[in-house]
Amino acid sequence: MKETPLYQAHLRRGGRMVEFAGYALPLQYTSIKEEHLAVRRGAGVFDVSHMGEFFIRGEEALAFLQWVTANDVGRLRVGRAQYSMLPNEKGGVVDDIYLYRLGEGEYLMVVNAANIAKDWAHLKALAQGFRVELLDRSEATALLALQGPKAEEVLQALTDQDLSQRKKNDVFRAEVAGKEALLARTGYTGEDGFELFLAPEDAEAVFEALLEGGAVPCGLGARDTLRLEAGFPLYGHELTDDTNPLCTPWAWVVKREKAFLGKEAMLNAPCGERLIGLVLETGIPREGYPVLSGEERVGRVTSGGFSPLLEKGIALAYVAEGAEGPFFVEVRGRKVPASLSPLPFVPLK
Repeated sequence: MKETPLYQAHLRRGGRMVEFAGYALPLQYTSIKEEHLAVRRGAGVFDVSHMGEFFIRGEEALAFLQWVTANDVGRLRVGRAQYSMLPNEKGGVVDDIYLYRLGEGEYLMVVNAANIAKDWAHLKALAQGFRVELLDRSEATALLALQGPKAEEVLQALTDQDLSQRKKNDVFRAEVAGKEALLARTGYTGEDGFELFLAPEDAEAVFEALLEGGAVPCGLGARDTLRLEAGFPLYGHELTDDTNPLCTPWAWVVKREKAFLGKEAMLNAPCGERLIGLVLETGIPREGYPVLSGEERVGRVTSGGFSPLLEKGIALAYVAEGAEGPFFVEVRGRKVPASLSPLPFVPLK
């Protein structure tokens, strides 16, 4: 397993280490529920240095990114970020990404850790014919995610930047605890927060400064329960190479007015299923559990778990288009009633 720059810090802090996307990362330090609630009520910090960072620059960087992503990069001003997707030729999703515009003709694309090699090969192949330079800095970049309603307060004590003037999806350079960083007001928890891109040798000092400032160290377990409560997709679960994004709650990402790879296939593909949110009265749903309408199997759970805020099991599930409730989830052979829920599952600021 690969180690992030914070590997030794995780061990010292008592992190329970597991393998994820080829990296040794903490699943939890104390308990998933405790860390989850720390982010919802205060501030928590995650090591997400396993994520991939691609820098794209050149005179045709915009044209290239317009072709390879589903969102409208032309709307992205310098110092701003947007959520997007990489479509494939058949209208599916290679990956979901975050794109940051750092300057004129200069962009940063953050991709999922498990997809770094796949995404890199995909983008390099499509870059042929564009006057654009691609640079993979995944191994040379550490990334921390500080999340929660007190995230601004914790970070403000460590930087001379006025964070109150920074809006969601702003990206800017700053000094944090005496170290140079690229900061983005983005995250994957549904809470306010910042992601900090750092040189690997600076990551531990900044991590410790955030903890000393009141943030709680959090692991992969809480990261997953937080994103699930927020109704966010996880690639490989809600989104895949075969998923038409127009058939999901994230169809807003796709800007039909522009040309992009796989557009016609995406627009013409029928939606055979739809994604729904479910809340269970008892039991905890897990990936792959059958979803029933009456006695008929109509779908499957793609992500499921226990919601620390609702204190109930929650799930994202694909069901056949036209399927009607009441719905049930088969949990270890038991047919458990499941109520439809809007997304996100819990009110978020």
